[in-house]
Amino acid sequence: MIVDMNRKPNRPLRTGFTTGACATAASSAACTALLTGNWVDPVRIMLPRGQTHAFPLESKDAGDGWAKASVRKDAGDDPDVTHNALICATVSNANEGSGIILKAGKGVGTVTKPGLPIPVGDPAINPIPRKMITETLTTIAEDCGASPDFQVEISVPKGEKLALKTWNPRLGISGGISILGTTGIVRPYSCAAWIASIHMGIDVAKANGAHHVVGSTGATSEAAAQAHYGLPDWAMLDMGDFVGGLLKYLKRNPVPRLTVAGGFGKLTKLAQGAPDLHSDRSQVNFGALARLAKETKPAADWHVFSEIKAANTAMQALEIGGSELAGKVARHARESAESIISGASIKVEIMIFDRSGRLVAQDRPEGF
Repeated sequence: MIVDMNRKPNRPLRTGFTTGACATAASSAACTALLTGNWVDPVRIMLPRGQTHAFPLESKDAGDGWAKASVRKDAGDDPDVTHNALICATVSNANEGSGIILKAGKGVGTVTKPGLPIPVGDPAINPIPRKMITETLTTIAEDCGASPDFQVEISVPKGEKLALKTWNPRLGISGGISILGTTGIVRPYSCAAWIASIHMGIDVAKANGAHHVVGSTGATSEAAAQAHYGLPDWAMLDMGDFVGGLLKYLKRNPVPRLTVAGGFGKLTKLAQGAPDLHSDRSQVNFGALARLAKETKPAADWHVFSEIKAANTAMQALEIGGSELAGKVARHARESAESIISGASIKVEIMIFDRSGRLVAQDRPEGF
């Protein structure tokens, strides 16, 4: 972890912005310059949750049929390997009717293995950044009375070297980093600070008379679980990777019902006994996952054992094992959570969602 020795101990950790937000801002500036001949600096974009933010441009250039802008990524106080990286976007005119075509420039990876939310052969630009860029450029084109037909090349100088410090090589993403982000905002990674915020969230929920709280690993699972139950915001606990911290505090400060909501990969780690779900401190054991899948299949289908054991990602394992495997993982995750809160009067439910927020498995005790 990188420690900022200049940060005052009592100052709140500073948030930053994702590579996806920076790529969207750079694309927006370049597209506007391409269509109008004018540069907007700083360039303001809409983030996925409705906030707006203005990004200063690090560089800008244009030629016949193209424009290029770059934004310097500020990760705030998060020790992110892409902090201070230059995120560049070159927008050029494309054939009429082609729509917006995303390309991986130098330093941005290409997907080479299945199991990721992006098809093999596509640039490693995740779904939410893709949506942000596409919607932003479509709006700009419409405002200018133009057709939204552009090629957008995202590049990151030195991205190949940065990618070696990430899981990209192992995941089969070659040539550079991924363009990531679900909210556009980077929350500072500090175990103590995040766990303290979980504790405060539980205290607030109890003070409001909560009988049911949800601990979620991320924005998608939180939104889906909240919509499922219609719970107020103060009942939603953003636990991130710290499910152990959430459960241990709830054991001392119980709420009658707890839903743990998250993606298949994160909750597989919980099912396998990990109280910390961060990729630096726990990994999915695909051999154990394959053995679990074997329990759900008749002997004739045991070929899935070797397929899941060789899976590239948890998502790929889920595609192979299906809902039966997800249900098994949910049951084991609930048992793991119950072992941490043993003795407390709390009923625990597990909800596993896919990346679109669709419920794929649910396990809860009788009378939940």
